[in-house]
Amino acid sequence: MTAAVVAAVWSSATHSFSKFAHGELQLVEGQGVAGDAHCGVTVKHRSRVARDPTQPNLRQVHLIQGELFDELAAQGFGVQPGQLGENITTRGIDLLALPRDTELRIGAAVVLRVTGLRNPCPQIENFETGLLKAVVDKDVNGEVVRKAGVMSVVLAGGVVKPGDAIDVRLPPAPHVRLERV
Repeated sequence: MTAAVVAAVWSSATHSFSKFAHGELQLVEGQGVAGDAHCGVTVKHRSRVARDPTQPNLRQVHLIQGELFDELAAQGFGVQPGQLGENITTRGIDLLALPRDTELRIGAAVVLRVTGLRNPCPQIENFETGLLKAVVDKDVNGEVVRKAGVMSVVLAGGVVKPGDAIDVRLPPAPHVRLERV
């Protein structure tokens, strides 16, 4: 089994679809990625702000498993890490299989709590034709499978950089399946 690691880190100070590569990110407890447009205690995603700007920000840090980009490349898509707007690209961890409230301990200090699934938006289709269908699938039972990563909140801040180990700590049972947030 491959050890779970941070493959790359990304952020953007604007509400751009894709994010930009960095050597490291500073995560702020209870807020998210310092300098990122989605950093804050309350929601920052435009559609959510329009509905209720006082909602808690359950989408402070967006993670996507790097294996998704391998899967998409095998289907002929040219999308690369960072282009789907994630803050952290991981390797060696099935993020989508984690239960809600899983803690991800990254590097020396950072602790994230997984809050739910990213709900892929139509902007993904605008990025590359057919991509939305590739990241929203159905399982054998006909249930929707959202593959565009997971969202989390920062329980303990610090620096995250490529190569940092990720230690997965599951919450007490019974586990709650991830839903979109």
